[in-house]
Amino acid sequence: QVMLVESGAGLVQAGGSLRLSCAASGRTLSSLTMGWFRQAPEKEREFVSAISRGSGTTNYADSVQGRFIISRDNAKNTVYLQMNSLKSDDAAVYYCAARDGNILMRTRNAYDYWGQGTQVTVSS
Repeated sequence: QVMLVESGAGLVQAGGSLRLSCAASGRTLSSLTMGWFRQAPEKEREFVSAISRGSGTTNYADSVQGRFIISRDNAKNTVYLQMNSLKSDDAAVYYCAARDGNILMRTRNAYDYWGQGTQVTVSS
């Protein structure tokens, strides 16, 4: 069983930066493909970014491309989401997710394990 715990929640001004962390336990991070999703009030949970377990190939939603960076530190069993140039539309609960396959996936049901979520608030 994989457990994921997100951290890094906070309030940031528009244009600012924030880094989220997701610590994994129960399995080594190198065996998992990791993703970040987010959900704003009254909206569907949407894909943000993912990083593969092998080569570390990354993928981003168009809305965050060029502003967000996903990375992983297998030695620390932690995946990160560096968020820059934040906008009010980025405000949401951010969820870390993991899947056993190596292929990067952008759909919720492709992921086997989920964290509890961490709140990101952006003030204008």
